[in-house]
Amino acid sequence: MTAESAPSDARPAGGSAPGRTVPRDEEALPVIRVLLVDDEPLLRMAFTMVLDAQADMQPVGEAGDGAQALRLARELRPDVVLMDVRMPGTDGIEATARIIESCPRSKVLILTTFDLDEYAFAGLRAGASGFLLKNALPEELLAAIRSVAAGDAVVAPRITRRLLENFAHQLPAAGGAEGPEADERLARLTAREREVLVEVGRGLSNTEIAASLHLAEATVKTHFSRVLVKLELRDRVQAVVFAYETRLVRPT
Repeated sequence: MTAESAPSDARPAGGSAPGRTVPRDEEALPVIRVLLVDDEPLLRMAFTMVLDAQADMQPVGEAGDGAQALRLARELRPDVVLMDVRMPGTDGIEATARIIESCPRSKVLILTTFDLDEYAFAGLRAGASGFLLKNALPEELLAAIRSVAAGDAVVAPRITRRLLENFAHQLPAAGGAEGPEADERLARLTAREREVLVEVGRGLSNTEIAASLHLAEATVKTHFSRVLVKLELRDRVQAVVFAYETRLVRPT
């Protein structure tokens, strides 16, 4: 889709902000390409101004709803999609799931009004790498984008756990069965890797898991890296969601 044919709220972005000074060595910096998705044009404009001021970020497009976001994500292949959830038409949750499926290298950062609501919960289950409050400070937004682009989650495991416990009644067992045997991927894990996954699901840090299982922290990191690969998960947040979905961890 070209800029001429795109709807008014869906457009690729190009160029630097007026008056921006570009450092000589900027081209050598790895640039994070960001797609902005929000139904409020003024908010998209504000995000664009913040991102354009960063040497390592580039807003590559804007969309006013989920359907436009999906079209632009497929066309532009952004590194990070900054996604609002409450939009007309295709909402941010459905758009997140479809973007993750069709553009697996793009990471989605959910924007939400409340830190513990059903939208953030649904966003994490759809494959988002985390969520951020809409009233976050600019430096918090930028740090979150950089973290997500680097493959990290921007939600602490304990917050994810608290979120899941609030909405655990909405979690069906994978495959329609009850108990940990509901997902065949669990059979790929060794007994120790499964123990590590359970502790991650309980919201423990690597340091705390090391103390609990009497392991070196480096060993815990190695086990958890293998867990992510074997279970085909994106990050720690998705591992916590998986642990709840498979009933390895249950609400307290």
